[in-house]
Amino acid sequence: MQEILTVITYLVVWLICRKVVEIQSGLVTLIISLGAAVSVYVLFAAKGHQDKKNDDG
Repeated sequence: MQEILTVITYLVVWLICRKVVEIQSGLVTLIISLGAAVSVYVLFAAKGHQDKKNDDG
């Protein structure tokens, strides 16, 4: 589930950068999209780790 949300986040942010904000630089769009996707992945990993920690203790 976490990986699917990461991919969806990447695509949505990429489309927003291209169509809404109209960023023409491919590198900037890539960096922004990947940054958002990695952030979502890390947030879900941290939440999952916290939930697992609370269940154990």
